[in-house]
Amino acid sequence: MFFCLVPIVVLLVAFFVLPFGVMLYESLFLSPLQAPAGVSLTFANYVKLFGDFFYIKVLLQTLALGAVVTILSLIIAYPVAYMLARTRSRWRQLLVFLVISPLIVSIVIRSYGWMVLLGRAGTVNSMFVAIGLTDHPLPLMYNWFGVVIALTHVLLPYMILTLASVIEGIPESLEDTAAVLGAAWFTRFRLIVFPLSLEGVGSGVTLVFMLAIGSFVSVLLLGGSDTLILPLMIYQQVILINNNFAAALGMYLLVISVALLYVQRHAFTVRGAAA
Repeated sequence: MFFCLVPIVVLLVAFFVLPFGVMLYESLFLSPLQAPAGVSLTFANYVKLFGDFFYIKVLLQTLALGAVVTILSLIIAYPVAYMLARTRSRWRQLLVFLVISPLIVSIVIRSYGWMVLLGRAGTVNSMFVAIGLTDHPLPLMYNWFGVVIALTHVLLPYMILTLASVIEGIPESLEDTAAVLGAAWFTRFRLIVFPLSLEGVGSGVTLVFMLAIGSFVSVLLLGGSDTLILPLMIYQQVILINNNFAAALGMYLLVISVALLYVQRHAFTVRGAAA
């Protein structure tokens, strides 16, 4: 039995424990350009993040971006997931394919596609001007709006598939019984479907939030000078040969993700846990 676990243990140690261990070690030293002679282990890189309002602003922007993208994804994904879980149409497989199709395309291509749509001379602005909604192109790109739209599109399939798999496991007989007893659709949703789907909500929210705060390509291509988040700052620090501070920022992202997993574990009801 033990030998069956060897491959996964080796994989985790080689590609998870060891890289994060090296990153943690690097974060406890100052960069060669900053370190005075004789300085050893220090928490200066971690203190630096909260010692400057600029870095605090970047951290808050990262968390706000993750929250907005997650909320939008949940609002859009839930009706779609419910429809996929309950439909008996012969087109269901095609609908599932359409949901996962964005995952087949490279994130770079998807981001460039949004640049074509949202640019000043892009499809959306051209259509708005043509139908008279605006006299001049709107700033739909190189700002937070473009970043949120692109990330929501990129991460929406994860939320839909997570929710659909859980909703599909909720017996339809529960809703049918409630309907027979006179419960309206919203009442059935509020008292039966949504509470029983909290496991999927928690998993989807956690997954999308962690992917959003760790996004790099979409923010780099569609964001502007004000759309600075932790992954971009890590990239900047590496370019500036300040790998130690970049490692500390990476550890902050890891701590945020672990904390979110802890909250998800304790805040959302897992069906069958009481049994």
